[in-house]
Amino acid sequence: MSLMATLARLEAVRAQRAQPLATVRHRHLSDRPLVLVPLTTAGEAGAPLGALVGTDRDEPRVLVVPQPRDRDLRWAFLADLAAQVMPYIEAYADVVEPAQRTETDPESGKRVKVETELCVDAPQLVVPSRAGIEYVRLLGRSMRFRRTAEEDPDHPHPVPTQVPLLGRWFTHLGERSRVPGSSMLQSATDLLSRHWATGQSSLEDQHLGALLEWIDPPAGESGAERAVRAELARDAHGQLLVPPAGPATDPVFDNKLLAPAMAAFDAARAREPQDAAAVRAAEEAVRSLVTAQMAATWRAVWRAIDLVRALPPGERTEERWTRDRWSYTGHRDRVRAGEPPQPRRDDAVTAAQKLAVRETEQARLDAQEALDDPLVMAGRRLAGEAFEGEVTEVVMEWTESKRPSPRPLVTVATQDVPQLAEAGGGKVYRAVDGKAQSAEFVGYVGPAGSVTAAPAAGPAGVAPQEGALLVLRLLDRMGRGREPEPGSVPEKGDRVCWTLFEHDARGGPKLPDPEHTPWTHGGPPGSASATAPADPVTDEDLL
Repeated sequence: MSLMATLARLEAVRAQRAQPLATVRHRHLSDRPLVLVPLTTAGEAGAPLGALVGTDRDEPRVLVVPQPRDRDLRWAFLADLAAQVMPYIEAYADVVEPAQRTETDPESGKRVKVETELCVDAPQLVVPSRAGIEYVRLLGRSMRFRRTAEEDPDHPHPVPTQVPLLGRWFTHLGERSRVPGSSMLQSATDLLSRHWATGQSSLEDQHLGALLEWIDPPAGESGAERAVRAELARDAHGQLLVPPAGPATDPVFDNKLLAPAMAAFDAARAREPQDAAAVRAAEEAVRSLVTAQMAATWRAVWRAIDLVRALPPGERTEERWTRDRWSYTGHRDRVRAGEPPQPRRDDAVTAAQKLAVRETEQARLDAQEALDDPLVMAGRRLAGEAFEGEVTEVVMEWTESKRPSPRPLVTVATQDVPQLAEAGGGKVYRAVDGKAQSAEFVGYVGPAGSVTAAPAAGPAGVAPQEGALLVLRLLDRMGRGREPEPGSVPEKGDRVCWTLFEHDARGGPKLPDPEHTPWTHGGPPGSASATAPADPVTDEDLL
């Protein structure tokens, strides 16, 4: 946790309401997100109990399983869920725009640009909490290997075609949610926690009702007190006034209300001769109970979306959403090409590639959020990773070559304490027209006007507490001519923010192709490890 986040939490405790962590919205929010509020039975994470799903806050689609132990009812629920979600996901697949993608030419090995198409937009799924994201991943794992009647006519329990297809998309969304900055699968609690700091722990922030009370309490009331009430308050019958956001249910609700209603449903179905009206009445009783548990969470998710949407979007938010669009387009192409579902376990190279992508995207996200948001940049400045100051002098210099290039010296007065490296080795960066301009740290201006490696006060490499004069040499982004292009060199009196971190993340080393993977990591194809049978089916694979 950064120093700014710690200070914000302390201030939230003092003020008894949440404090902002950002001045802009750092996550993309679709104009038409699909909200999914899932609920499961206690003790069996994979057994669905019900769900509210839809893009219209006033008319959610209600799906309920009156007896989760009945596999036929479970799969009927998932078929209904697929019928609701798949049209939303596929609605973005055919609206495309021309784009270019960089690929490696298999013959020359060079990086070349290839003309292709990119989906104009992509689906966005919003669940109540981080546990909801893991539940989507679990559903994806359990559905994507199911057999359909077209694939296996002799299968004893075939499912509609959309069920394994939804499983593949849920798996993709779950994997994409692990990439920092991705917005295709979001939880309402993470959206809120990124933009506001409360006076409770990050684990307690996963209670959506309590988190909303910290952020948006009624006028004149304490957000902390209302959060405690939202988390613990019960009615005269012992039921929570604010049901949990799921997917797990409250044990008191399970024991006192849900279990008797399910027992009545089982008894009505077991009665001979069966009374259809009694079965429908018992099913409706379970449906009403489950719907009432999910309704409050449904409203809370939309309330969270409204709060985050009120913030202006960050400048680089859409750039990250474009990468989500590429991800969506790529998976669409794999599905249409008839590729098999994602494996239960990644091979070594794929796992390493995913890890490298996540590390790269985390570094890029940290840099972009700081560049988009002065409040986030203030935290980097407190940590000594950036500094802001006024330009006090600009001295033009050039390289000694046949075609001299400008290398001006810029003197900056700052009150920050950047953790600069030794003179002549450290680089700093500033944003110029959306690109990073780099500069070399030359040294500090001493009392007599001389430039030294050490500051006027303090050991070498540590800036003085206030009033430091830093000399920087600009290195690039000034054009090809002898004279720098207008606006590429700061002028005297300008206030400029410099960072010690790069504005774009560097990629890691290239990983070997599958055919060149060592046998210790699962290759090459044809080896015993590569041709080993698939993993046995476990309890986690089936609902």
